[in-house]
Amino acid sequence: MDRIYLDWNATTPLRPEARAAMVAAMDVVGNPSSVHGEGWRAKGLIEKARRQVAQAFGADGTDVIFTASATEAAALALAAGDYICAGIEHEAIAAWSDEALGATKQGHVEVPLELRAKTCLQAANGETGIIMDIPAGLGLIDATQAFGKVPFAFNWSGAEMAIISAHKLGGPKGIGALIVKRGTEIAAQIKGGGQEMGRRAGTENVIGIAGFGAAAEAAAHDLDQKIGPKIEKLRNILENLIAHSEKDTIFVGNDANRLPNTSCFITPGWRGETQVMVMDLAGFAISAGSACSSGKVRASKVLRAMGYNEAEAGCAIRVSLGPTTTEDEVRHFANAWIAECKKWRDRAG
Repeated sequence: MDRIYLDWNATTPLRPEARAAMVAAMDVVGNPSSVHGEGWRAKGLIEKARRQVAQAFGADGTDVIFTASATEAAALALAAGDYICAGIEHEAIAAWSDEALGATKQGHVEVPLELRAKTCLQAANGETGIIMDIPAGLGLIDATQAFGKVPFAFNWSGAEMAIISAHKLGGPKGIGALIVKRGTEIAAQIKGGGQEMGRRAGTENVIGIAGFGAAAEAAAHDLDQKIGPKIEKLRNILENLIAHSEKDTIFVGNDANRLPNTSCFITPGWRGETQVMVMDLAGFAISAGSACSSGKVRASKVLRAMGYNEAEAGCAIRVSLGPTTTEDEVRHFANAWIAECKKWRDRAG
């Protein structure tokens, strides 16, 4: 059987719509800053994508600043400020913030009213899938994992800024965006030619931006077609199969509002990185946490911040599904995982 990809929160396969837009953009020769026909054509592709991303994200087009990644977008937003966050945030946020807020065992963060303007909070956690309650007036929302998976409208959030990434919703790697509320001042960190309305210099990645726009539009269409409940049904089949076989397995956030595609579970004693390697050899791609921290043999920072102990956090894996995941793939994974778990228990005695 072909390999089965179940690590969609790390990165997604490229959508056909994004691929087609990128191939078409490759034939556009002009520099977007040039004032001739070829340049205007390249600039037009960027502005089309800006409108596509803005519409899909519930923002205004002029609020979208294209960057090389969500990580760069976070740096652009936070470098000049004094922000706080909780320990469950992605390292791209934590690198610029003081981890002054706590998280509950259900993965939620309480943000005091007086601190909201300087608080960064994720819309959904990439490891557990837990969706946050977003209070109005936040300094920044990390919408990287939520965008394209669940409905979200920046203009309704009341936040000053948000960060998003193309490759989490079927776009290319190496392109992200910072979304800013109208009137919010952003000091450029990359200075030079004044591209992106003077807020991020450098010749734009026209091909990547075109792919981002097309992927955002396609993801929004998927949401309109109610793809989320279909994926959630597959996730529930996966969890029910495993729970029926392995009574000790803990499903993180199963009593919380979660992304429909994400399952994080802990099997006490069976190390997460071992499970990833075993399942990789069996033909499945999963993870033991955020892709930006995988390969480092340590317990999940997110789970430890939620109150799980070191041993529990070190035995977690994440399975994340996508629009093209099938029930057969989910059942094949669950049966293979159950078989490997029984082998591990037999060896452990």
